[in-house]
Amino acid sequence: MIGPYLLTFREGLEAAMIIAIILAYLNRTQRGSLSRHIWYGVGFSILLSLILGVSSWLIYGAIPKSAQVLFEGGAALLAVVVLTTMIFWMATKGRQIRSEIEQRVQTIATRGAVLGLVSFSFIVVFREGLETVVFLMPFLVSNTGATLIGAVLGVGSAIVLSLAIYVFGMKINLGKFFYYSSLLLILLAAGLFGYGLHELIEYFELSGMELGWLAQPAYVLNIAGDSIFHHKGAVGSIFAVMFGYTVKAEWARVIVHLAYLVVALPLVIRVYHKGRTQSTPLRVESQPSLVKEG
Repeated sequence: MIGPYLLTFREGLEAAMIIAIILAYLNRTQRGSLSRHIWYGVGFSILLSLILGVSSWLIYGAIPKSAQVLFEGGAALLAVVVLTTMIFWMATKGRQIRSEIEQRVQTIATRGAVLGLVSFSFIVVFREGLETVVFLMPFLVSNTGATLIGAVLGVGSAIVLSLAIYVFGMKINLGKFFYYSSLLLILLAAGLFGYGLHELIEYFELSGMELGWLAQPAYVLNIAGDSIFHHKGAVGSIFAVMFGYTVKAEWARVIVHLAYLVVALPLVIRVYHKGRTQSTPLRVESQPSLVKEG
């Protein structure tokens, strides 16, 4: 549940932050009557995201075993690409998100384009929903029950925190939140990268292709399958999600996992630290503006 929880919590909070910026701007500019159109867009985006998630799951269940393995590997690698892009986008552009959104809303609201407000809120939230579907798919095909529970808890936590921030005025340093959550997501993405490659290796083997030493085990831990320290056990599964832990790993899996960490982890730390020297952390409060800097 840990991976799905962390992913949905982060994505849910991002979506809530964006919608809060839009609603706060409309209220501040005496256009509060247009707020309902924002919620229309939010509702449509959530509905379409759920439809895409269910459709992807149904497609996975209908394809042959070998294709399922390929689907799992491809979904994991796609999740790594999207997740990495999202992390670095937030690290580099997150501090300007308020001004960019407000400028866009001002342009749309000034023209009186109701459809434009619905479309804009739909797009910004659907992007988060689409990312969430992509992120959850590798977990969903591996353990449906735990993934759904983690996703529900993550969304619920994001809603509760959002209410505490936007309704009750609780303050939180979003700069630090996104920084530390990004570090955790980098660890998670590295594990997904290795897992995705493992599934592709399995697919190639099922197809009769030889990959040589890259497909040979780099290590094998003599841990029983029913042990809590197995990567599917109660304790091992936590390390499996956060650190890519497994009792057996091919050389290719180990190489890409470590290579991703060596490149991505120092880079995201550098980007965030560079941003801190250029601007103050992004904070959230309820009045007079929901989001402010400094």
